[in-house]
Amino acid sequence: FIDPAWGFAIGWNYGIQWLVVFPLELVAASMTIQYWNKEINAAAWVAIFWSAIMVINLFGVKGYGEAEFIFSFIKVIAVIGFIIFGIVINCGGGPQGGYIGGTYWYTPGAFNHGFKGLCSVFVTGAFSFSGTEIVGLAAAETSNPRKTMPAAIKQVFWRIVIFYLTSLIIVGLIVPYTDDQLFSTTGSIGASPFVIAIRNAGVKGLPSVMNAVVLIAVLSVGNSAVYGCSRTISALAAQGHAPKFLGYIDRQGRPIFGIMLSGVVGLLCFVAASEKEPEVFAWLMALTGLSTIFTWGSICFCHIRFRAAMKLQGRSEREIVYKSQVGLIGSYFGVIFNFLVLVAQFWTGLFPVGSSKADVTSFFQAYLAAPIVLACFLFFKIWKKTKFVSLKDMDLDTGRREVDTEAIMAEIAEEQAYIRSKNFFYRTWKFWC
Repeated sequence: FIDPAWGFAIGWNYGIQWLVVFPLELVAASMTIQYWNKEINAAAWVAIFWSAIMVINLFGVKGYGEAEFIFSFIKVIAVIGFIIFGIVINCGGGPQGGYIGGTYWYTPGAFNHGFKGLCSVFVTGAFSFSGTEIVGLAAAETSNPRKTMPAAIKQVFWRIVIFYLTSLIIVGLIVPYTDDQLFSTTGSIGASPFVIAIRNAGVKGLPSVMNAVVLIAVLSVGNSAVYGCSRTISALAAQGHAPKFLGYIDRQGRPIFGIMLSGVVGLLCFVAASEKEPEVFAWLMALTGLSTIFTWGSICFCHIRFRAAMKLQGRSEREIVYKSQVGLIGSYFGVIFNFLVLVAQFWTGLFPVGSSKADVTSFFQAYLAAPIVLACFLFFKIWKKTKFVSLKDMDLDTGRREVDTEAIMAEIAEEQAYIRSKNFFYRTWKFWC
C-alpha cells in the first residue's frame, strides 16, 4: 500500500524484531531467576527455557494458543491481586502500616528529569506494548476472522487499560523511583518493581510468588516472539522477500523452517552466562525497541492509504466486514504520535538524560533500528527499482479470502438486530467487549 521497498524493509524490521526478542526474553528470564539464586549457571536456565518454548511452538497454533491461555490466566489473576494489594498498601493496610497516598509523586516527585526524562522512556514503553499486533497474525489462522478479530481487539484494549496502565500507576504510587533495589548499576539485577513493592510492604513469601509470575510473563513474550517471527518470515518468503525454503508450511500449518530459524537465533540467549550479560541485553533491546514504532507507524499509514484507495477506486466500505470505533482518525493519530516518538528518541538518544554533550554509544543503542530499516529500504529500492504505489493502481484484492459480501452483510444485520433487541447492559457489553 506504500512502496514494495518499504514493505520489504518493514517486513524484515518486524521479523528481526521478533528474532531478537526471543533471546532477549530468555536472557531476561535468567536475570529474573537470579532473584532466588545467583550461584546456578544462567546457561542451565536458558537451555531449559529455550527447549520449553521451542516444544510449545512445534505444536503449532494450537500449542501456542493453549500455552498463552494458561500464561494469560496466571498473569491476569496475579495482576488483579497486585492491584488490590497495592491499593491496600497505599491506604496503609499493610504489615508496616502508614498511609502513602500520592506522597512519592511529590517526594521524590513525578516525571524524573522532566520532559526529557519522559521522552527517554517512550521506546521502552513501546517495547512493553509490542506484540499487541500479533492479534492480526493469529486471526489469519482462524476459521472466522470476522467474529474473532473484533473480540480479540477489544480484549487487547482492556488488557492495556486495566492490566498495564492501572498496575503501573499502582507501582508508581508505592515504589519511589529512588529505591536502590530498582534496575540500576547499584541495584539487584533481578529486581522487578512489582516484587520490590511487595517486599517493601513487609509481606513474607509473596515477593517470590510475584517474581514467579514475572518469570512466566517474560517466557510468554518469548513464546509470542517465536510465533510472530516464524509467521513473519514465512510471509516474507511467500512474497519473494526471503529465501523460498523459509516459506515452507507443513500439513499441520506450521512454518517449520521459520520456527527453526527463531530457535537458532535464540541460541544467543547463552550470552546470559557471560560477564557481558547486561551490556548484551542493552544492545538486544536497542534492536527491538524502536522497531515497534516503525511497525505501528507503517500499519497506520497503510490503513490511511488503503481507505483512500478504496474511495478513489469507487469501492464500498461495505466490503470491510469489521471497522474499529476510531477508524481513520485513530490511524492519523497513530502516524503523528509515532513520528513524534521517533523525533523524541533521536533527541534523547543523541543527548541522553543528564548530559549536554552528544553520546554516540547512547545514540546507537537508542536508534539502532533506524539505520537497519533505511538500509533494507535502499537495498530493495535500488535492486528492484520499485516505485511509490499510486492510489489508482493499488491492488485491494490480493490476499483477501473469497467472501460473499452480500451474505456477510445480511449476517451482520441479523446480529445487530439481535443485539438491539437485548437490554441496555447487554448492548453496552457487546459494544465495549
